[in-house]
Amino acid sequence: MKTLRRALLPLVILPFKNIVYAQKRDSIPLKVRAFFADKTPQARNFNLEYTFVTPSSFSSQFQGKDQPDNKVKSLQQVKADANIFFIKKRNWLLSTTLNYRYTSIKNDAPILPGIETEENFHYHSESLNLSYFSKLWNKTAIYTATVSTDGSDQHFERIRGMVIASLILKATPKTKMSLGLAGIIDPSTQIPILPVFTYENRFNNGWVLDLLLPKKVLIRKDIFSNGRISLGTEMDNTSFYTYRNNNTYEFRQVALHSGAIYEHNLGGNFIGTFKTGLRNNLNARAFNKQDSFNDYIWKANYKPSFYFNLGISYNPFEKRRAK
Repeated sequence: MKTLRRALLPLVILPFKNIVYAQKRDSIPLKVRAFFADKTPQARNFNLEYTFVTPSSFSSQFQGKDQPDNKVKSLQQVKADANIFFIKKRNWLLSTTLNYRYTSIKNDAPILPGIETEENFHYHSESLNLSYFSKLWNKTAIYTATVSTDGSDQHFERIRGMVIASLILKATPKTKMSLGLAGIIDPSTQIPILPVFTYENRFNNGWVLDLLLPKKVLIRKDIFSNGRISLGTEMDNTSFYTYRNNNTYEFRQVALHSGAIYEHNLGGNFIGTFKTGLRNNLNARAFNKQDSFNDYIWKANYKPSFYFNLGISYNPFEKRRAK
């Protein structure tokens, strides 16, 4: 609870506005807009979650030299998101995303001289996203441009850009599918061009296959009167900045969370979420902010561990869907 209280102190109440969807007919069906909005990285309007990761050992290298084996004794995170959508015109969609993440790490021994065994980091990011709907090859095409910033509790650090072009290949009550290409404008990025594929299929037995590649692969089903269970894998990214010897370093870690997710409608547009399973770290690196992800000074290989996640979201702009 001490970690939770410390993390919530920097948070402020995020302003929000009403979202109005035009109900008149146009060239882009509302179901296509809804599908596009639901597949964004943070589809819920306001979300707060807490993650606890069990201890795990790891090996590391600093400037190409092996370091003594170490162990993460405690890893805790608190994350808050706000995702707000607007439609200015029939074929335009404007959205903004605000993120805050608090990370507390306690290692068995310092990973490098001058770094404490227990460190706490604040990370935030903000983005403005503009999407345009049109027709291409007689199918709905969506073009999105994003400008984002991020930083720590001390400074703003980066300005990034991203452009995405995607094509809705199919949009029926049973099956929805899209294919796209994302270009990331950021010198530090590992992969500047990335394919994006979404697929959703409802089976007759009530299960739904939900793919958003490369982010997640899930199969889910409504259970009880207000619940939903999902099984599969989601990708999670942890980033923060640290300052040493008048230099700014960025830490990035990509992990796969494989397991189960249970969501429950609490009423009043509140949804409670519990996640648990196995956490596998794909990579963890630290590099000078002026360099790229591939020009790292430190990297680590972590053994798998278990994670537990509790969350609650509030969606004031979403009408409850009938089953």
